Amino acid sequence: QNTEMAPLPSYDEVLVCTPNTEEEEVELLVRRALSPGSQDRKIYCLLGADKLVYKVSKQLESHFFRLVQSSSIPNYRFIIFCNAKAHNSYVITAFDAYKMTFPCYSKTEIQTYLKKHLKVPSGTAPVAQAFEEPYQQNVKFVFSERAGMGK
Repeated sequence: QNTEMAPLPSYDEVLVCTPNTEEEEVELLVRRALSPGSQDRKIYCLLGADKLVYKVSKQLESHFFRLVQSSSIPNYRFIIFCNAKAHNSYVITAFDAYKMTFPCYSKTEIQTYLKKHLKVPSGTAPVAQAFEEPYQQNVKFVFSERAGMGK
């Protein structure tokens, strides 16, 4: 659905994949997307699925097709995002019949959407207000070489 008012996904709708992503994490997301309780308008997403190792990719394929066949949900919402240049990815090959190309949005369109959805109501997030910017966001990434040291 292409609308500026559509909300950002919640934490339980997205799994960002890396080579360290485990089978259980992938299976849990697939189960959420294809289980009877999934009709709550959520859109479940695997981001960077081309980075999954072969064993986890095979399990993703197995869990997905097994649940699709046994599911009574005709309109599930499950999206697998892959890098189009990752030609050696098992996931891309396994789900080739479902492949779609999404429209490209400009950097300005993406920034406008994010600014609209990542604003902090004034007076509610003192930590976010520590970042001096013309607009307040409730998402910031702070990197530290000494993780877990109170940062």
